[in-house]
Amino acid sequence: MAKKLLIITRVGLVVIGAVIMVDCAVLMTVGKINFGTVVPFLLGSAFVAHGIFWHAIRKFTRQNPFRNRLWYTLWLLFFIWLISFGLFIFSLQQQIKKSSQPVSEVAAIIVLGSGTIAGKPTPTLAQRLDTAAPLIKAQPEALALTSGGIGMGQTHSEASIMARYLHEKHGIALEHILQEGNSTSTAENLIYSQVILAAKEVPITAPIAIVTSDFHTIRVAAIAKHQGYQRPILLASPTPLSIRYNAWFREYFAFVSGWLFGEY
Repeated sequence: MAKKLLIITRVGLVVIGAVIMVDCAVLMTVGKINFGTVVPFLLGSAFVAHGIFWHAIRKFTRQNPFRNRLWYTLWLLFFIWLISFGLFIFSLQQQIKKSSQPVSEVAAIIVLGSGTIAGKPTPTLAQRLDTAAPLIKAQPEALALTSGGIGMGQTHSEASIMARYLHEKHGIALEHILQEGNSTSTAENLIYSQVILAAKEVPITAPIAIVTSDFHTIRVAAIAKHQGYQRPILLASPTPLSIRYNAWFREYFAFVSGWLFGEY
């Protein structure tokens, strides 16, 4: 029974680790090299190594009491991390539920960037724009603002590509869409947008809708409040089921990274 359980565990480690590694490797090849991709990639590598070389690793750790204690300590830390990940997912689900409610009247609508390919929004970014469009049309008096700088290998800012998408697909006039085209991160999206809001005499104490992906809402809410947005209203766009759980996994590490670097 114990032998069978060990085999199942080893196979599970290899499969889970391989999926994590491939997912992160794909993201890194398109320029997304950050804490949220590198750390999961290393974790996936450790899973695969343990699954394939379990007996060799255990033989090596048992030869030395220190190495043996270290091995058990690392597994203990992993299970503590697993609990923290579960708590993060619970908090994220609560924020997603809150961000899916109807939006009351706001002074401005900020749509956060999420990458472009060949001058067009990625599917994730298109979802954000499709979610923002009905609100922009329903509240024409609110300032509409797209936020995103020039990505690697791109010639146009993400903000301009987003504005063009809203115009071409949803018929929103380009002159109605303000553009913040210098930011390269979520924190910069929000801090640079404040400059435009101030120029239009919209205080960050006013209710401001921030449109982003559902998995991104908990981190955006924390960053916005840290930067002084007093009444941020998160509007969540759906994430396709095929990438949803991978997005949640990466977002956990991105959230930890934001905390380490003082974004909130």
